[in-house]
Amino acid sequence: MSKSEMKQFLESRNKAKSYFCRLFDKNMPNKLETPSKEKIINTLLKIKSSIHNCESVYVLDQNGTQITPTYTSLEQTDDIGKDKSEQECYYRSIRNAQCDISDPQPSAQGGLFITVSKPIYDQNDDLKFIACLDMPLEEVIKISHLDIGELFFTYFFKASYAMFAIALMAIALLLFLKGAQSFFLHDITPDHFEIKYVFEATILLTLALAIFDLSKTLIEEEMLGWNKNNNIAGPHKTMVKFLGSIIIALSIEALMLVFKFAITDPDKLIYAMYIVAGVGLLIISLAIYIRFTKLKIEE
Repeated sequence: MSKSEMKQFLESRNKAKSYFCRLFDKNMPNKLETPSKEKIINTLLKIKSSIHNCESVYVLDQNGTQITPTYTSLEQTDDIGKDKSEQECYYRSIRNAQCDISDPQPSAQGGLFITVSKPIYDQNDDLKFIACLDMPLEEVIKISHLDIGELFFTYFFKASYAMFAIALMAIALLLFLKGAQSFFLHDITPDHFEIKYVFEATILLTLALAIFDLSKTLIEEEMLGWNKNNNIAGPHKTMVKFLGSIIIALSIEALMLVFKFAITDPDKLIYAMYIVAGVGLLIISLAIYIRFTKLKIEE
């Protein structure tokens, strides 16, 4: 493989993985009650027919032993019983517990190919099979190749996310400094401990943490591409953490107002209760969001 091909593959690997794994996930549901090799190989053949120049498809068992013939574009090769437990298509998908693509490797027909592999689990999360699909490297590069317009917008969006992330980092830093400053301005020590100032500092620090976490996620996922594995758990986890921080900040604010109005102006306690009711609605909404997210992930 030439240096240019290697560079092209490395630059487009995430996009190729996203394309093939999305194709697998769409056509091959996981965690069924009784997954069968017949159903899996039929689905693989269907996927194979929809992809130009697909090299071959086959199925491994949980130990890495091939349990179906190898179906190529021209023939059906009897490779049943072949041990592939040492090959990347097996141990990479097992290690990551999700659809993945291998590094380029030599093909018996000449040239290089990559293997797309997806572990198949039953409803008890027990590994049953590994579905495998071989693709010529040049076809993978063609599928994942970025045209000029797409490349422009890719860099444009990355730059935009970078600016937003930096701005959010700056806001988080200012909130943090303001919250930390409260300890010195109001002399928050064991000898001078006023609930009001402690709550104000806590709210500022909590908001700083939530905004920092959001900017961190933008940098990791949109700029560095650390979450390109088609797993929706990552983004939803970030959303839950962010909303959780907001709920905590609002709860602290409501508690502070309850204490304040209870002492100074009891007639205004109703306004504090409005915030408490809003926090309750947020908690219920977040619980519903987590529930549906969990169901989607399990699918």
